[in-house]
Amino acid sequence: MRRLVSLVLGVLAVVFVASAAAGDWPQFGYGPSRTNSPAAATGITAANVGKLVRQQVRLDGIADSNAIYLHGAQVGGAAHDAFFVTTSYGRTIAIDASTGATLWEYVPPGIATWEHSAQIMTAAPAADPSWSSLYAASPDGKIHKLSIADGSEITAGGWPVTITLDPKHEKIGPGINVSGNLVLATTGGYIGDIPPYQGHVVTIDRSTGRLLHVFNALCSNRHTLIQPTSCIESGAAIWGRGGAVVEPGSHKLLVATGNATYNGRTMWGDSVLELSPDATALLHNWTPTNQAHLDATDLDVGSTSPALVPSFNGMRLALQAGKGGVMDLLNLDRLNGTTGGAGSRLGGQVSETSTPGGDQVLTQPAVWTSGGHIYVFVADSSATAAYELVDAGHPRLRQLWQTGSAGSSPVVAGGLLYVYDPGGTINIRRPLTGAIVRSLPAGGGHWNSPIVTDGRLIEPTGAYGSNASSSVIDIWHLPGR
Repeated sequence: MRRLVSLVLGVLAVVFVASAAAGDWPQFGYGPSRTNSPAAATGITAANVGKLVRQQVRLDGIADSNAIYLHGAQVGGAAHDAFFVTTSYGRTIAIDASTGATLWEYVPPGIATWEHSAQIMTAAPAADPSWSSLYAASPDGKIHKLSIADGSEITAGGWPVTITLDPKHEKIGPGINVSGNLVLATTGGYIGDIPPYQGHVVTIDRSTGRLLHVFNALCSNRHTLIQPTSCIESGAAIWGRGGAVVEPGSHKLLVATGNATYNGRTMWGDSVLELSPDATALLHNWTPTNQAHLDATDLDVGSTSPALVPSFNGMRLALQAGKGGVMDLLNLDRLNGTTGGAGSRLGGQVSETSTPGGDQVLTQPAVWTSGGHIYVFVADSSATAAYELVDAGHPRLRQLWQTGSAGSSPVVAGGLLYVYDPGGTINIRRPLTGAIVRSLPAGGGHWNSPIVTDGRLIEPTGAYGSNASSSVIDIWHLPGR
């Protein structure tokens, strides 16, 4: 029956999260708000984590992102606990989580023209709320809609959807998001910020495949896909792992941009931008006072996406880290310190805290509420740390603990903290103390991050830059799963 509730169009966003609580993990960050902290039990606890056993699955390519998971998905006419990954060259693969068998593999048309080249993508797929299809990206700049039953491509209406006119310069990096009837995707550039490219957000009607709206972070007065060379500036990549983050309730979008010019009118480099739910309008912005310095020294604000914080003392907050070694707490009702909307005013953050080890953050924080307290977990290439949101005259983060273990995007699930160290370990910790519960071996990686649900921990490994033709996915599961 839970598959049928998605037909109630007026509550799709609520249904998406509610149905996921039954054992699914439908997209990066678990839900549209990208908190990486599902409320549902996972079956894995501190008491039984020692019983986890390892299963390894060979993958046809490298999934430098995360898997998504559907409990009891209908594939090939039968129910399967299945996970789905997209490789750096756009192969989307469905795998039976119990047996490790490949259920189907989708190969995008034209793959021979970019496979084994530097033209890649690192976007995790996302499930449609109907649980009959999913959305996946390919390096030729397209978003595809695939049947979960057999992996066939749906081509009715406008599918597949082209979201860049220059896929050799504009990369699809963050995970695809689904909010209500919209599919959300963002673009950035390739390694070295090689111009020309334009960071932009697209919204797609998931039913028809119609490209509805485009917000360009540079030349933002233009509301369609543009040739990157047609804008006088290049950059403002939207490349943080969360991409377009959806605010609960209002469904407004939050994105963070990378290095580029900023003028407070049409050029929005190194900023946090709040957009209308369909990306038709820029509503507000936060741009740090040292934006010009950040741009000049390659210290992107947008190396990570905004992390939404539950309401705190009546304030709607978001945390923005970045390459600059600081994390800024932002009031979403007064992003730049005023209610005046988007403009040229700089600064306005509520408070500022050092990142773990003062290092660059290229991962998505996890936000967790427990016992009436709000906690944030941040990992970077040198440390992992936990913070509690407190009010000492104004909201700020108080560090609870820090360890020298690196990590990709953390996950809090079933009362445990999971952090994948790309050096080859999955550390399972007690969230409030940082104490290790168990460390699991894993292959090396890059932006890969775990999902934990239904008695299973699923961790892709491998880095897209290695150009390896295959990789391993580690599945740590309870006996009988």
